[in-house]
Amino acid sequence: MGVGGAGSGGMREVLEALADGETSVDQAEAALAGYATGEAGRFEAAREARTGAPEAVLATGKTPEEAAELASLAVETGDRAIVTRTDSETRDAVAHRIAADHPGAAVRTDERARTLVSHAEGYEPPSLDADVGVVTGGTADAAAAGEAAVVLREMGVRVARVSDVGVAGIGRLFDRLDTLRAQDALVVAAGREGALPTVVGGLVDCPVIGLPVSSGYGYAGDGEAALAGMLQSCTPIAVVNVDNGFAAAVQAGQVARALDAERD
Repeated sequence: MGVGGAGSGGMREVLEALADGETSVDQAEAALAGYATGEAGRFEAAREARTGAPEAVLATGKTPEEAAELASLAVETGDRAIVTRTDSETRDAVAHRIAADHPGAAVRTDERARTLVSHAEGYEPPSLDADVGVVTGGTADAAAAGEAAVVLREMGVRVARVSDVGVAGIGRLFDRLDTLRAQDALVVAAGREGALPTVVGGLVDCPVIGLPVSSGYGYAGDGEAALAGMLQSCTPIAVVNVDNGFAAAVQAGQVARALDAERD
């Protein structure tokens, strides 16, 4: 059952479906209130319909069992769960809970990106006529960039990965300019001093979202230097918080949604 605002007619349909056993209590609650409640908290099932940004379960700060319950609620109410910042224990707990609660649901994990995605059986993913490049300066940026790529694909975007094009060997970037210039938006992840998005922003004519990464040595090597460098960029780029691949993906995905609507 898709989740959105329920007017008086929609409310009656939801209640009749619940009475007839055609929907679950969690689905009915999500359709009427916009969220579903479990012991671990409330999952906001209506966020994507309201904002275009998918709701995700952030595993950080939650026990594996809490993350698993919220992921199961997500599959129950929206046919899909996105879990970010997972560790191996959390991924195992979520996979086991979904297998028990939703037989036939697919589970896909990405250890490097620290994500888990589950689709209910019969889930139809979105598809946007738009292309977003996810760019990294080096291998150390792959985790945050991978999170962005996973979320973008879940938003229905075609994703092109462009890896290891950091400014220390800038010829590697120039070799990939044709690919970068063919994208509708770019998420550019970089650590150290965070120079890569500035350079890219001066070479392309699409929106660039800078994704600072917590990689580097010593002073400000936890992403502060990269964040400050991107905020002080002399090219017009947007910037998200350190390691926040999810937010970078949502910003690029909203650009993709707008372009898809125009192209349609």
